[in-house]
Amino acid sequence: MPTEIGIRELKNQASRVIRAVREEGSAYVVTVRGEPVAVLRPLDEEERKRLRQDEIQAKLAEMDALAQKISEAWVSDKTAVELVSEQRK
Repeated sequence: MPTEIGIRELKNQASRVIRAVREEGSAYVVTVRGEPVAVLRPLDEEERKRLRQDEIQAKLAEMDALAQKISEAWVSDKTAVELVSEQRK
């Protein structure tokens, strides 16, 4: 059964609570004025993998958008690879 923790106590004890979640697998029900509003618990391995994959996909999407902007603004007849190769000679 998760331990209830008020928002003020969570704020004041955040480091201790997060350490307990990470190291001991503790779970907390966060309350505001006695009403439950959130659950703080450890992530399982599947959730960790999914979050990491989501992060990777977001970064790849940012890179694709940047590549598109560069492509639209490209004014040289040569490709970037050709220009870099020339610089290395």
